[in-house]
Amino acid sequence: MNKVCIVLIALLVAACSDQENIRNWMDEQAKGMRARVEPIPQIKPYEAVPYEVANLLDPFNSSKIIPEGRSGRTGREGEPDFEARDLRNNILEKVPLESVQLIGIMNLNNQQMAAVQVESLQLIKQVKVGDWLGVDFGVITQIKEQEIVIKEVIEDSSGEWVERINALQLQVKEDGK
Repeated sequence: MNKVCIVLIALLVAACSDQENIRNWMDEQAKGMRARVEPIPQIKPYEAVPYEVANLLDPFNSSKIIPEGRSGRTGREGEPDFEARDLRNNILEKVPLESVQLIGIMNLNNQQMAAVQVESLQLIKQVKVGDWLGVDFGVITQIKEQEIVIKEVIEDSSGEWVERINALQLQVKEDGK
């Protein structure tokens, strides 16, 4: 144990003597060095810019998002009758057209009929030309051999009501049934 202490003390003394050499080297290297600090950049004074767009369309105006007068007819061209839809109480007008599947076409008493399915509601219903279908005020205009054609009324980004033609294709299983 004494030998180990002696060796440690000898190493410590040797390390202290080497420290003086390191300090001399650092002093030599620092002779030609000077600290250089970049000057602070000049700050330009604030200039107010006038806001002169009071007569332009406000992008945050909620009237572009939520049209006025959704409770009934407001006189805008092509606007559907919201109250009439509520009075009809048709379950097929409460589901989006994307969730409705055409599963069959039939001819009953010389009248074309179609069978549609809403899987989320576990519902199968018969529809004919003139029936309402989908949340976008869709009315069935034609029943063809492989599809039904629906005319929808939607509101575009400018707030105008426009017609859109959509169709549901007959869904055929792969095994031919």
